[in-house]
Amino acid sequence: MRLLRSLRRNLVVIAGLLTLACLVLPNLVVTVFSFNRPNGRFNYAWQRFSLDAWKDPCGVADLCGSLSLSLRIAALATLGATVLGTMIAFALVRYRFRARGAVNSLIFLPMAMPEVVMAASLLTLFLNMGAELGFRTVLIAHIMFCLSFVVTAVKARVLSMDPRLEEAARDLYAGPAQTFLRVTLPIAAPGIAAGALLAFALSFDDFIITNFNAGSTVTFPMFVWGSAQRGTPVQINVIGTAMFVIAVAVVLVGQLVAGRRRNNTRK
Repeated sequence: MRLLRSLRRNLVVIAGLLTLACLVLPNLVVTVFSFNRPNGRFNYAWQRFSLDAWKDPCGVADLCGSLSLSLRIAALATLGATVLGTMIAFALVRYRFRARGAVNSLIFLPMAMPEVVMAASLLTLFLNMGAELGFRTVLIAHIMFCLSFVVTAVKARVLSMDPRLEEAARDLYAGPAQTFLRVTLPIAAPGIAAGALLAFALSFDDFIITNFNAGSTVTFPMFVWGSAQRGTPVQINVIGTAMFVIAVAVVLVGQLVAGRRRNNTRK
């Protein structure tokens, strides 16, 4: 009986921990197999512990080239989507204009639409415009589908902002530019940062939209997919592990910075 009561009291916690374990388990498997000794084309069976792949992560032809391309596209797409998304979010929250409701609804379409539909639509647009598929079309496509996520993140932050802070800045003779840079932007920064990180992750990880609009350009997810048809090198697990560790480190640093700011505010 005590066990049942304990389970009922902690059911949500147990379910959350099990869900977290299911999410983390694939990453742990990738991490373990990044230390596997390379053995032929397919490396799905454990051989023995080895650092060979870590010593030469670019040992597979075109792997680091595709990784570099994906990072460049993700960085530029994040920059473009963050700038445009932030402006759109402020416009939707702070200004009244015709078709504002329609724009609010249309912003969520890329998030609700299946990726294959958006990919095919963008491909049709590019072909009708006579654009050559490649780096530019992939970049534009990534900005387009990342934009909605940035707008949503920034908009939520802007809606929670206290307008009296900006009014106080104006009462102290701060101009519009000073008010924005010293009051509005710092308060909105967490939402902008969250949108930017989400856009980077979505862009770097995307396969479907990229596959439709890439032409002969090969990004890292496309390289992984192509390698899986011929054989999976251990170096792919090395890159995956490195990206996972970097992502966790960024989140932890962000949490530490936010915690210090909260403590300083309380003092």
